[in-house]
Parts: sequence; C-alpha cells; structure tokens
Amino acid sequence: MPQDVGMNDSQAPTAAVGDAPAPAQSTLQRLKEIASVIEAGSLSKEVRRISRAVRLTVALRRRLAARDVAAFLTFALPSSSDALARLSVLVPKEDGCEMDVDTAAPTAQLLIKHGLPEIEIYCYLLVLIFLIDNKKYDEAKTCASASIARLKSLNRRTVDVLASRLYSYYSYVHELTNTLAEIRGTLLALHRMATLHHDELGQETLLNLLLRNYLHYNLYDQAEKLRSKAPRFEAHSNQQFCRYLFYLGKIRTIQLEYTDAKESLLQAARKAPSTARGFRIQCNKWAIIVRLLLGEIPERTVFMQKGMKAALTPYFELTNAVRVGDLELFRSVADKFSSTFSADRTRNLIVRLRHNVIRTGLRNISISYSRISLADIAKKLRLDSENPVADAESIVAKKLRLDSENPVADAESIVAKAIRDGAIDATLDHANGWMVSKETGDVYSTNEPQIAFNSRIAFCLNMHNEAVKALRFPPNSHKEKESAEKRRERLQQEEELAKHMAEEDDDDF
Repeated sequence: MPQDVGMNDSQAPTAAVGDAPAPAQSTLQRLKEIASVIEAGSLSKEVRRISRAVRLTVALRRRLAARDVAAFLTFALPSSSDALARLSVLVPKEDGCEMDVDTAAPTAQLLIKHGLPEIEIYCYLLVLIFLIDNKKYDEAKTCASASIARLKSLNRRTVDVLASRLYSYYSYVHELTNTLAEIRGTLLALHRMATLHHDELGQETLLNLLLRNYLHYNLYDQAEKLRSKAPRFEAHSNQQFCRYLFYLGKIRTIQLEYTDAKESLLQAARKAPSTARGFRIQCNKWAIIVRLLLGEIPERTVFMQKGMKAALTPYFELTNAVRVGDLELFRSVADKFSSTFSADRTRNLIVRLRHNVIRTGLRNISISYSRISLADIAKKLRLDSENPVADAESIVAKKLRLDSENPVADAESIVAKAIRDGAIDATLDHANGWMVSKETGDVYSTNEPQIAFNSRIAFCLNMHNEAVKALRFPPNSHKEKESAEKRRERLQQEEELAKHMAEEDDDDF
C-alpha cells in the first residue's frame, strides 16, 4: 500500500486525463473525507460518525506521511489559528512537500467549516499518532500536553470519542518514556472533570489509565481505593470494559480473592477481540496462575490456543509440576523461566504456589497409600532437598517450617495442616510416626457434583444476560409498543401480500 501511494503522488503531473480515480486513493484525500465525516457528525450531533472517523484513521495510520499530515493541517485549520502554528512546528518537513500537496488535490474539492472544535481536536489526535509511530516521543509529549490543555475548555458530547483516544495516547507516550508518575495528577483531574461533565466514555477510559498507572508501580491499595470510590455506570466500550476486568482481576489476585479474580480474568479473555492477541495472552497467564492457586488444573486446550502456544509454554511446564506435585521439578521450572515470570510480574504469585505443590503431592500420596510413615512422606515430597530457593520463597518456607533441619517434623506439620484444612481424608498417628488414609468414598454421595453443575448453570445464565444487555434496539422502541390487535393486523396484511405476490409470480411463469 505505501508503494502505491508514493507512485500516485510522484507520477501525478504525468498521469493521463482518464486516470482520475488514482488521486482519490491518496492519503490526503482520505483524510479530507474523514474530516467531512467529522463535520457531519458535529453538525448533526451524531457520535457514531465521530467513532467511524476514528476507526478510519486507525486503519490509515500506516500510510501517514509528513507531507500528508502537513497538507491536511493547512486544509482543516484556519491560517490564523493557534493550533495550526503549534502543530505545524511538530510535523517534520520533507523535500518536495509543496509539489506533492498540489498534485494530490482531487478534481472535486472537499470543503469543511473552519472553527469546529471536533476538527481541531482531530488534528491534535492525527499529529500525536503520527509522532508516536515515528518514535518522536519528545514532540509527542508536547503535542499531547497541548491537546489536553485544549480539551479542558471543551464540553461537547461529540468531542468525547476523540478525547478518549487522546487520553489513551497521552498516557501511552508517557509510558514509553517511563514518566507515568508525572501525569497521575493530570489524569485524576481529567477524571474529575469527565465525571462533572457526565462524559461516561472519558470516565471509563481515564479510570483504566489510572488503574494501569497505579499497577505499573505496584500500588495495588491505591488502585483498589480508586476503583471502589469511582462512580458506577454502564460500560460503553467493550475494549475499555475488557481492560477494566483485567486490572480488577490483578487487584483481586494480589488481595488473595482468587475466586473473583478468576472470574474477572476469564471474562476479560473471553470478551477481548481475537485480534488483541497480546492482551489475551496476558489474561490467560494470570488466569492460569489463579486457577493453580485455587487448586485447579487448567485444561491442555488452554495452552494450545492458536498463536499462544509459545508464550504459554513456561506456564504449561509450571502447571505440569503442580499437577504432579513434584517440589524439585517446580523449583527447576521456576528457576528456568525466572526472567519470563519477572517480566510478566507473576513471580511473587508463583512463590505462593509452593504450598500448593506440596499439598498436591501429599494428596497423591494419601490416595496411593493406606498407611505411610512420615519419613517416607518427607522423602517423596523432597523436603530434605538442599537446593537453594529465592529470597521471597525462603520467607514462605520459614513460615511453613519447610527449611527446618528435621524433615520428619516438617512432614508432620504439613500433614496435620492438610488434614485440618480438609485437603486429605486421613488421620495422623503421632506415636508410631505414620499417616493412615481413609477409604475414598463415592464422590456422588457428596454435594460436589451439585456444586459443579450449579456453577456451570450460573455461568450460562450470566452469559445469556450479558448477551441480552448487549442487544441494540432502534431509538424510541420502548415508546412505540405494538398492541396485540395491531400485530395481528400487520401479520395478516403481510400474509395477504405474500400470497398476492406468489400468485403474480405464477401468472408470469
């Protein structure tokens, strides 16, 4: 596509007269058409058109060139405006820019009204996207700050869509330069302003940006306080709702609320679009860890999803170690992929899995043996291993008395705690130093099948309710309810019309 655009621009002076459609495919012409869409949406106050213009711009961003952006700024903004003077300085100059602008002009000129705030904000957004794509982060930060200052003086519903995108790129460029802490106060002020202006799209966007800002610096308590105090409203953007569920799942995981965290993470992964592969990978990574902490073993199909197999390989080996209950294998996997777990910020959660590995191994032992000595339990669980552990892991080990010099005493305390928590059905004979397992009963004599079946029904009902809420209805459909008599008359007229048309078709045949 970029080669076609360059060819049309450079060969425009020598093109034939009958080759008129070629200039219409230029990037500048497309930008002008997007500006006309924004103008129509602004004058008719239709937010859908503004959203469509943003989608068209995202699809066009790979073809943006400096000459196209500069020419569009001259076309869209009045020559005396401050925005034109401010943005023109940020766009780099190219040789032959004037010639390209003149030759790219179509035969039928598009005209827009100058002075519309939506067009001005769109120019800020276009320049900001162009600077970020060209890795000019200092100029992008200047452009983002100027756009935020301009947005503070506007309160128009047709600007909300453009403003939400500007907020996202404003935070993104500071994240790229590792200066997120500097804009936290600005984001809080913008969220307060969006709340006062009843800008719900801006509220959910800024709330996610603030949560991301706090979680970037591991400030989970502040993130939870903000989330709990923020006003509640119905989500307007599926992407923003998915991000919110992901951040909520991370907060719940750190707060040891694994059941709620699992539900939020799985819902975020399910609702995310298929093209957002990186986001879905992160959701699955955290969901796998949470399910392991809950004592569940994820299915193999989770790790074999299309495009995710390589990224989820470390977590697959970790799951296998937890499933087997081999403490030595768990340590080797944790050391082998320590850099990956640190980059994903899941290493502290993996430290918590140590106790689950020991409990899983103990459960397997209790099923396999009707009676076994504590010394054999310590040997099978490898509690006397001399392999060093990480600093955070050693702290947990000390709390669990796993680094004691007497592995038999450690095994006894672990077995006692597992029996007390109901993880295994056994008794502990302290005098003889062994564990006696009870006979396994029929699982269908308990309430476990009913609980599992009830959870599946609740999941299906929840999905059905969300699907019903997501349905779109025509405007004023709640006011124009059709009565039963009118409905019968309408159906009767439709049947008569269909019968009449069928008879006409038979006659023609």
